[in-house]
Amino acid sequence: MKTVTSISGGMTSAYLAVHYPSDHNWFALVSTNDTDCAFKDSACAEYVQEKTGQQVVGTLEDDLIIYTMMDLEQYMGRSIDMVLGEPFENVIESNGYGKYLPNVMRRFCTTEMKLRPLFRHWKSTCSEPVEVRIGFRANETRRAKNMLKKTNEQGLSEFKDVVGKSPSGRNKWKTVAWQKPSFPLIEAGIMKDEIEEFWKDKPVRFATLNNCVGCFHRNPILLRQMFDEHPNKMEWFLGQEAITGGRWKKEMTYSKIKNHKLQMKINVDEWESDCDSGHCGL
Repeated sequence: MKTVTSISGGMTSAYLAVHYPSDHNWFALVSTNDTDCAFKDSACAEYVQEKTGQQVVGTLEDDLIIYTMMDLEQYMGRSIDMVLGEPFENVIESNGYGKYLPNVMRRFCTTEMKLRPLFRHWKSTCSEPVEVRIGFRANETRRAKNMLKKTNEQGLSEFKDVVGKSPSGRNKWKTVAWQKPSFPLIEAGIMKDEIEEFWKDKPVRFATLNNCVGCFHRNPILLRQMFDEHPNKMEWFLGQEAITGGRWKKEMTYSKIKNHKLQMKINVDEWESDCDSGHCGL
C-alpha cells in the first residue's frame, strides 16, 4: 500500500513529513477569486500556478502557508502535490448547498475545498487505497479514535463523489473506500513541545495558525485579532454574511466581532482548535 502524508501547513504535519517520509505529500489550498485577497508576493502566485497548473488569485488562508510549502520542499528534498477545489465563493453559491454559509454543524467548506480535491487527486494518481499519515500528536488520541470509528470493516475511510451522469442528466454518485488513516506521532509519543523545538533552527517559515483566517471554529476574540492582522481577508468573510444573509457563527455576526474593541493582543497559541491544528486539512 502506497503512503501519503496529509500536510496542513503547520509545524506538526511538516514534522510528520520530514520524519516519516511517504510516497506522496499532499496539500489542499483554499482559493478565492477576490482580488482584495490576492497574493501580495508574485512569487507565491507563480509557485501556486506551477504546482496546480491554474492561475489562482489568492487564498483565504495566511499567505505564509505558501512560503511553508516552498521552504518545506527545499528542506525535505521532496515534492508536495498542491491541489485545488472550487474557489470559496463558488462553493458557497453552488454544489447543491444553496446560498448559505458553512458552520459547525455543516462544514461543507472542508468537504469541498479539502477532502474532495484530495480524493479526486487520489483517484487520478492512484489505483488502490493508500495509507494516509495524519499529524495527530500523542495527546490527540481522541481525535484519532473518532476518525477510526468512521472507517469501514476493512479500516478504510470512504468518500462519496460524482462518477458520471444518468440518462436524465443528473449526477451519478458512488461511495469509494480510498484511504487507511494512520497516526505515526501518536505511536511514537510525540508532543507539541518536541515539534516546536525541532523547528526552532530550521529554514522553514510557518504561519501562526493554519487554514482559513476567518474560520468559524475560532474563538471570537481570536477572530477580532484576525481583523487587525488580515483585514482584507476578514472583510471577505464579513461580506459573505451580507451577500447570503447567513452567519458563520450562530451566536453572533462577524460585523459584531469586528466592532468589538480588543483590549489587548492575545497569544494565539492559547486558542488552538481542531481546525487550527490541521483538522480540515485531512
